[in-house]
Amino acid sequence: MSFGFLGIQFGFALQNANVSRIFETLGASKDELPILWLAAPVTGLLVQPIIGYYSDRTWHRKWGRRRPFFAIGAILATIALFAMPNSTALWMAVIMLWLMDASINISMEPFRAFVGDMLPNEQRTSGFAMQSFFIGLGAIIASALPYIMTNWFGVENIAADGGIPDSVKWSFYLGGIAYFAAVMWTVFNTEEYPPDDIEKLKSENAEKGVFTGLKESFMGIFKMPKTMVQLAFVQFFSWFALFAMWIYTTSAVTSHIYDTSDTTSVLYNEGADWVGICFAVYNGIAALVAFLLPVIAKHISRKMTHLIALVIGGIGLISIYFISDPNLLLVSMIGVGIAWASILSMPYAMLSSILPANKMGYYMGVFNFFIVIPQIVAAGILGFLLKSFFGNISIYALIIGGISMIIAGLLCVFVQDNEVTVDLENKQTT
Repeated sequence: MSFGFLGIQFGFALQNANVSRIFETLGASKDELPILWLAAPVTGLLVQPIIGYYSDRTWHRKWGRRRPFFAIGAILATIALFAMPNSTALWMAVIMLWLMDASINISMEPFRAFVGDMLPNEQRTSGFAMQSFFIGLGAIIASALPYIMTNWFGVENIAADGGIPDSVKWSFYLGGIAYFAAVMWTVFNTEEYPPDDIEKLKSENAEKGVFTGLKESFMGIFKMPKTMVQLAFVQFFSWFALFAMWIYTTSAVTSHIYDTSDTTSVLYNEGADWVGICFAVYNGIAALVAFLLPVIAKHISRKMTHLIALVIGGIGLISIYFISDPNLLLVSMIGVGIAWASILSMPYAMLSSILPANKMGYYMGVFNFFIVIPQIVAAGILGFLLKSFFGNISIYALIIGGISMIIAGLLCVFVQDNEVTVDLENKQTT
């Protein structure tokens, strides 16, 4: 059921570890990076709630409810992953990021609801932890691919005239194949439970057109249950921190630790490859910690588990400022990995326990507003902050991200977590 996330994370990990490298190689300046990355969260803002809404209202006798979206997203994302590293101009790379992120979101959003559909409440923490494991496993391999291509297989790591190195191109090609294969394995090897009332579902689809669906999706932000509102603040500061890390780690590490900004130099590309290894490490830690989190949560609660994990992650990000040896970055990534494992599971486990089953996809889509909105905010202000107050020095973006993650952790104190499911329409507790 969760194996498809292995492939989805190939796409996201390649994007997160390499897009800033591609942008810089094609001529982007450091303060332009956040705006160029804006494509990703804006795409999520548009795609995720809509896909969640319509996946709730889909049912096919053979393909089920969520699996048609898995398949469509896998096909489109594979095409985008093959196209991205062949961009020859900055504007082409930005367009490819739009297409790639939209395609990945078509697959990813229904996967979150899939666990809520298929598992009883007492198994959902473990279910989301299993997703975290496959996310971590996929990201370990995908993040390390450029390093592996260069150091194990001798693929060229530097391209002339500002082109994309072959090591990056082949990483994206392999990622596209892995994405398609893993997602389609889940599509063909799982079965979904039919809705309780198929005829009601059909009548709702007939009554509500596309524009009604769009309106309901975006108005859902004003109808969130209390726990969802509280988690939204936690999500905002968590994902602000993550976006700062994804945008600026390559630039920060190459300039702060490798002391170069020359994208055509051997040193820069070595540093960029090492960032991929760092991202592989934090995802590897996340894959391992994913199985430990449910055990800890049983003893100290889910929200306290999330609080501790986020604070550790924030300290990990801030610690990069004090590092001069690239190998010590791996220690910082341990903290980030612990936070990442929790971010991928704890909020969704807490949220799914208070959502009605017939609107799981819809509310998961609305909840993802608080993944993409902080990314939009980060894209809008990080470049300005660095340029205006920090001399355009990228390492300070990671410090800002670390502080944001610690704030997210402290906000967990105010989350009301419970183990009941609430019928939001009839105001009944079950």
